[in-house]
Parts: sequence; structure tokens; C-alpha cells
Amino acid sequence: MPQAVIFDLDGCLVDSEPLSIGAIAEEIRDMGVTDVTYDYIRDRFLGVSMQVICQHVAEQTGKACAEDFVDRVETRLFARYATDLRQIDGAAAMLDDLKAKGIPVAIATGGSIRRMHETLRISKLAPYFTGTAFSADQVAQGKPAPDLFLFAAQEMGVDPAACVVMEDSPHGVQGARAAGMRAVGFVGGSHLAPMRDSHRDLLRSKGAGIVCQTIPETLTALMLE
Repeated sequence: MPQAVIFDLDGCLVDSEPLSIGAIAEEIRDMGVTDVTYDYIRDRFLGVSMQVICQHVAEQTGKACAEDFVDRVETRLFARYATDLRQIDGAAAMLDDLKAKGIPVAIATGGSIRRMHETLRISKLAPYFTGTAFSADQVAQGKPAPDLFLFAAQEMGVDPAACVVMEDSPHGVQGARAAGMRAVGFVGGSHLAPMRDSHRDLLRSKGAGIVCQTIPETLTALMLE
């Protein structure tokens, strides 16, 4: 069994990616970039930080994001969270199982600290991650760099090689593998419904040894040596 399990948050434990992608697309369209679509955001920016998205928008349009871009997106997002945020089916049961086995768990998300804590609070998953929820805001480089995963392992006092990561994004899988951790891919989020097979192949190509569609499958994969 692993000595610790590190989870991406959005798209792995909570089905938040459709809400997030929609909020980002709306904010960019309000900047005057009218041809930005849901699919455009999903296909290019799954699992990356808002700073990377801002940089891309500036490069493509010549128009820099406003200083409060992240705050504006999160304001849109939290309004949606209040009514529409849901756990991925089976997420809490999986965390209960890991707790019963005595396996420490952590969050490693590309989202901001504010967004991470709000997501955990609204989804009622916060009690599982007391002191072990980590954001890309806390490291020099977010995914696909290994920094966030190495930081999480260090904070938990666990050898990175003894950790396993659950990820739904290619950048996340790359980051986990670069940190020397085993990566289990997940394609069960609703945002991946039109492209599960191709996304499964993409995650494998980035280093996910196993890719799962359901939480029970994922728990079994996480427990492998």
C-alpha cells in the first residue's frame, strides 16, 4: 500500500470542472474575446493555474488580464458552487476507506488557496484534509512542474516515491511523475463525457499507469504497490 495518497481536487473529488470552465470562458468573453468557447478552455487549460491562462490570453490577444481577473472568475464560480457543486460519486466513501486503513491523504490543486478552501467547504470534504490541503499558490511553479507534489509530500513527512496521485489532467499526471510518484488517471468527471477514450489515452501517454472511470476502480488502483 502507499504511504500517502495525494488528490487533485477539481474533476477528481468534486465535479467542478464544468462550472470552472464556464466561469473562465464567460470572463474572457467579457474582456472582448468573443470567440472563446467552453471546449477551447477545457481542451487547453485543464489542470493549469489561472496565471497560465492569463498569460495565454495576453499572448493570443495582446490584451492583458485585469489584476482582479482571478477574483472575478472566482466570484462567478462561487455563485455557481452554491447551487451546483457536487462531489464525484463515491468520493467521501473512498476517503473514509483510506482513513480506516490509516493512509494519510492530501490535496494538491492548481487552484488558488481561496478557491481550494471554498470548494472543500461547500462540498463538505474539508474535514478529510485538515492541514493537508495544498495549492499551487504555495510553490514556485504549478503543474506540470513537480513542485506542488513534492511540497505536499514534504509537509506530510512522506517519501515522494511512497506516494500515489489521483489526477484527471495531463499536466497533473506529468507533475506527479516528475515528482517520482505513481499516477492514477481519472476520467469520471462530467466534463470528460464527450472525450473519455481520447483523454484516457492522453493520460496514459503522460505517465498514468492505470486510468479509471469510477471511484471504486480508482480506490483499487491506488492501493496497488
